[in-house]
Amino acid sequence: MKGKNWRYLAAGAAAGLCNGFFGGGGGSVLVPMLTGVCGLEQRRAFATSVAVILPLCVLSAGIYLFRGGLDVRAALPYLLGGALGGWAGGKWFKGVRVAWLRRAFGLLLIYGGVRSLL
Repeated sequence: MKGKNWRYLAAGAAAGLCNGFFGGGGGSVLVPMLTGVCGLEQRRAFATSVAVILPLCVLSAGIYLFRGGLDVRAALPYLLGGALGGWAGGKWFKGVRVAWLRRAFGLLLIYGGVRSLL
C-alpha cells in the first residue's frame, strides 16, 4: 500500500473491531486516529467518522440480529431518539467551534471510560 492508505485501513479496522466487539464505540477510536495518524482536520474527522461508522453499525447490528443478540423492539425507541439527536447534531455541527467539539468529545470519552471502570 502506498502513502497514507495503510493508515486509513488501520483506522477503519480499529473502528470496526471496536464496533463489533463492544457493540459500538468505533467513533471514539476513529476520530483520534483520523486526526493524529491520518492528519485530518478535527471537523473533517468528526464528519468522516460518522460516514464510516454508519455502515459498520449496520453490519454489526446485522450480525447481532442473525445471532439472536438483538431485540429490535427494545432498540426502536433508542433508534428514534438517536435519529433525532443525529439530525440536531448534524444541523448544529458547523456552527460549533472546534475547540468546543474537542472538549465535548473528550468529556464524553472520559465519562465512558469512568462508567466502564465502575
